[in-house]
Amino acid sequence: MEALVDLCDIIEATTAKVAAFDARLKALACQDEACQRLMKVPGLGPVAAGAIRALAGDVTRFSNSRDFAAWLGLTPRQNSSGAKICLGGITKAGNRDLRTLLVLGQMAVFRHASAHPDRTTPWAAALIKRRPPLVAAAAMAAKTARIIWAMLACGEAYRSRCAIRAG
Repeated sequence: MEALVDLCDIIEATTAKVAAFDARLKALACQDEACQRLMKVPGLGPVAAGAIRALAGDVTRFSNSRDFAAWLGLTPRQNSSGAKICLGGITKAGNRDLRTLLVLGQMAVFRHASAHPDRTTPWAAALIKRRPPLVAAAAMAAKTARIIWAMLACGEAYRSRCAIRAG
């Protein structure tokens, strides 16, 4: 019984440390102007925005947004020869943590879009209808990576293309 009490104490201490670390991450993200802009993108919170800023570095080293998405491993694998183009699953190259944060964030967007179809873009709504959830989330993460590159490379704010109905 004493071992279980010790285990509960360890779990409580770890939970408190994680909560304190999350608060520090949120405070740091709120101080950085680029992180503030990134947090306006659906599916990106303080942890994802801070991780992108820390791990991706200067995104202008990528010549375009597709190169950034490929660096994250969010582009399809090509098995092409001659005139026949064969695209496979995502390559999963690059930083696994960043890719996971983007896909998990888009899974949250996916769940919100399923509950509120009137508040999502037509592209995302059509994608959700025709693809399995994880495939749709990976495609949405690839698009989000391209948006992130454009925002960081050009210094722009996020512009939503979603027309939210009043009411």
